[in-house]
Amino acid sequence: MIGQLRAGLLLSRALPQFARRWSGRLAHERALEYKPGETIHGFTVNKVTPVPDLFLTAVQLSHENTGAKYLHIAREDSNNLFSVQLRTTPQDSTGAPHILEHTTLCGSEKYPCGDPFFKMLNRSLSTFMNAFTASDYTMYPFSTQNAKDFQNLMSVYLDAVFFPLLRELDFWQEGWRLEHTDPKNPSSPLIFKGIVFNEMKGALTDKDTVYAQQLQNHLLPDNTYAFVSGGDPFHIPDLTWEELKQFHATYYHPSNAKFFTYGDFPLETHLKQIHEDALSKFGRIEASTAVPAQKHWQAPREYHVACAVDSLAADPAKQTMVSVSFLLSQVTDQFESFVLNLLCTLLVDGPNSPFYKTLIESKLGNNFSPYTGFNDHTRDTYFSVGLQGISKEDVATVKNIIHRTIDEVIESGFEPERIEGFLHKLELQMRHQSTKFGLYLATSISTTWNHDGDPVETLKTNEHINKFRLLLKENPKILQEKLQQYIKDNPHMMTFSMSPEDDYNAKQAELESQKLNQKVTALSEEARKAVYEKGLELINLQTIPPDASCLPALKVSDIERTIPLTELDVAYSGAVPVQYSPQPTNGMVYFRAVSSLNSLPEELKPYVPLFCSVVTKMGCGVYNYREQAQQMELTTGGMEVTPKVVPHHSNLDAYEQGILFSSICLDRNMPDMMHLWSEIFSNPHLNDVERLKVLVKMSAQELSNGIPGSGHQYACIRAARTLTPAGELDELFTGMDQVNLMQRIADMPDMSSILRKLSRIRKYVLLSDSLRCSVNATPQQIPIAAKEVDRFLAGLHRNKKERKAVRPNIVETSCGQTTESEDSKKIIRKLVCEPNFKPCQMKTQFNLAFPVNYIGECIRTVPFTDPDFASLRLLAQVMSAKYIHREVREKGGAYGGGAQLGVGGLVTFYSYRDPNSMSTLNTFQKAIEWAKSEKFTEDDLNEAKLSVFSKVDSPVAPADQGMNQFLSGISDDMRQRHRERLFAATYSDLVNAAGKYLSMGKGTRAATILGPDNEAIKKDPTWIRLHFPTWDFFRCLYTSAALLPNKPVLCDATLISMYSDKIM
Repeated sequence: MIGQLRAGLLLSRALPQFARRWSGRLAHERALEYKPGETIHGFTVNKVTPVPDLFLTAVQLSHENTGAKYLHIAREDSNNLFSVQLRTTPQDSTGAPHILEHTTLCGSEKYPCGDPFFKMLNRSLSTFMNAFTASDYTMYPFSTQNAKDFQNLMSVYLDAVFFPLLRELDFWQEGWRLEHTDPKNPSSPLIFKGIVFNEMKGALTDKDTVYAQQLQNHLLPDNTYAFVSGGDPFHIPDLTWEELKQFHATYYHPSNAKFFTYGDFPLETHLKQIHEDALSKFGRIEASTAVPAQKHWQAPREYHVACAVDSLAADPAKQTMVSVSFLLSQVTDQFESFVLNLLCTLLVDGPNSPFYKTLIESKLGNNFSPYTGFNDHTRDTYFSVGLQGISKEDVATVKNIIHRTIDEVIESGFEPERIEGFLHKLELQMRHQSTKFGLYLATSISTTWNHDGDPVETLKTNEHINKFRLLLKENPKILQEKLQQYIKDNPHMMTFSMSPEDDYNAKQAELESQKLNQKVTALSEEARKAVYEKGLELINLQTIPPDASCLPALKVSDIERTIPLTELDVAYSGAVPVQYSPQPTNGMVYFRAVSSLNSLPEELKPYVPLFCSVVTKMGCGVYNYREQAQQMELTTGGMEVTPKVVPHHSNLDAYEQGILFSSICLDRNMPDMMHLWSEIFSNPHLNDVERLKVLVKMSAQELSNGIPGSGHQYACIRAARTLTPAGELDELFTGMDQVNLMQRIADMPDMSSILRKLSRIRKYVLLSDSLRCSVNATPQQIPIAAKEVDRFLAGLHRNKKERKAVRPNIVETSCGQTTESEDSKKIIRKLVCEPNFKPCQMKTQFNLAFPVNYIGECIRTVPFTDPDFASLRLLAQVMSAKYIHREVREKGGAYGGGAQLGVGGLVTFYSYRDPNSMSTLNTFQKAIEWAKSEKFTEDDLNEAKLSVFSKVDSPVAPADQGMNQFLSGISDDMRQRHRERLFAATYSDLVNAAGKYLSMGKGTRAATILGPDNEAIKKDPTWIRLHFPTWDFFRCLYTSAALLPNKPVLCDATLISMYSDKIM
């Protein structure tokens, strides 16, 4: 009742005196009526600026009593956003700003319940909720399309930021603590625990993150950037609860705050609520949080640091990274930053850039060093360029190449076409209609605004472009002069390298052990007893069912009962169906095509992702690869090719396999874009071995670098592999198998055989057989676009006789539903059906040099159109929010965990940066038993409905309208039926679903763990243990059968265990 009353009060904050502004015209037009000097609810309007290129009006205000800054962006966008940003400048690496970001969201004066932030995820229709800790600021943003929801969320956010409880137990849970390995046994050893502690241990296993962090620390050593704002695990245990509270008192004051709102909701409503709920309770202080400029060095410096051996590296002998970095301008000098960004991009972006030619194509390494390019996330901007994957002996060579390249560019300059390509990219960015445009604006202005620059100047991209064009016309050598000034003649230059040491992990473990021993030996008997008692108190707190009645909430009745229909039309160009969707795309055209893989020989399937990765980068027709890249930059916003595996919406053993071609352009460039596609389809240059080597090494490096940040996704993909045919192919295309394959290819001295495979793939997919297309554009542009698509398709090769599918069971289904009179216009999808597929249980561990685990467990259930799908989807959300979050994150210390149900019919449990492994898998099973035992409530079900609907109803950009139907065959009618089932799902439906599908022995399940050596798994013969990247022998044992039609995957645990020990 309290929550309902509070929500009602929030909703009643209507402002009739300002109603004149909010009727009739568009939001950005109405905002032009604000006048500088006008006072509204304690705020004074300082400046009103129209930005017509982005269809918005910026209103800048300041709060009279506190001095808080405010920026409102009025734009006709229903996905409204709020954020509050505070300058937080740590003076050590204890992670105070990061831990504070976590603990502020654990309860506040108005909302004292535990963890209101996560609870609001289930009590709102938010389209985004999060909090960020940057190097020098902390931001709390959310977005929603519902006005009542906006006020509710803003109430919670304001109270969390300015009036948090900051309880000691919250600090223990979120930050760090000493706790007994068995919390109920005071004689058991003490260890470090804490969510942020484990999060940062996981984050700092990513060598890219380590390198970038250390580079910044060394390049900007004289101020806050010398420290790790997220926290260094060796320093986090030095932070005390009192210091955390003092950090909040120092930095979390309105005088140090910047508020941002975006969208079409009335500004006055926001100002009234912010003033009354928060700012009216504060006075003004002098916030001494400014970051001083970095003092410029008088001479260059060099630094070298050590890191762990990368078990994922393609070449163990080449694991060194090196870069040369230069301090540039102040980020608040926005035009100078614009010019320097342009300069740095021209230096490193794409195969025509100077450093790509001299560094990447030197073959000394396999990719640019982390954070190569222009960096503007600190007060002083900087440029960095280098290589990773090199031999330690080549550091000096790379350094010499960098300096030689700088001299050459100063001498020769840049081709005009490359400059135009960069400016064309900016025009595309301004025109593209994103569903998260408000969040994009909030983050793009954050650094400049954080250092008291004018945030609105950041939005005036067109003015910067025009000014630059004028300067370039007056002085064609302006970029060369900037290069001379900021790079060549700059003494603030740093050469930074990082190489692995064999005993690095052992040393780190020893340092942590010493830190732990230091903390433990310093404990008096009384303190040790307090640790034990506090641990029990924390467990008790985490176990008590939370009372969230104080929190505001929407009701299920606030949700729209029906979905808006998407206007689509299907026409045929010859034998190829084309879906057209008229949309307000702001002069952009979005083209997509899907080509089936049904006739592709099985032995070529593993190489499809590589084919997709390189086919637009090797050259085509009359263009070599450099000319092709230049044409793409000048006429498109990118041309992407990706493998696509789409589960059937009504059959778990059926799926579509294909390749998706995607591109965007300005409407004036449609003929040029389609000409490029014609050249790629008709004459791709798949004959340059040296070019392929460069692309393969870059791709292999990027894949292995991505595992630490996406380990839970790889675990879930692997777990799904033996449960459905689609999961099997998904692992081959996007899982650890693909990572391993790319590593093996990267090691090959001669890739001629790979080129032959790619050329064979081309003959099966780059033709009009089994092709379908879609176009999203403005209504006026669609007839013009249709002619270009017709011209493109008419020029494609088509086999006179249809190729036979490799797998015999092919089912035809239409994209969505059509009436009998519309049958001639429907799009037919040909899906592979595997009626003899036998799902089987499999448990796999990838032994990786990580200090934390990434866990995925999948259970086979029902497809999207099954009546029980809605109940299972809600059940997964209930288990996530009401059980798994508490057990895995709050008690277990993992950074995250949960459960979800995908269209493919697999309920997937996961955890991320998890210090535990087997106990987490046990928790997943306990979550099912908890649900079966009816431990959740009707309110929990209603909250789950809100959370699920927030995803179902998330905004869809004009570019993506109709894509559910085109790519997945899911029509608006199917979505509406699913919606009705979500509304109708009852408590007993969820309980029955848990017992029917998730109980042990019901649905087939499989699990995967990516993580460190595991003694429990070693002793369990039902687990398969694999060391990356040496599982090829193992893979041959049980996937050769999977490559043959209608053959079940060999998954007998006894047979597998016979071989697993031989490859360990």
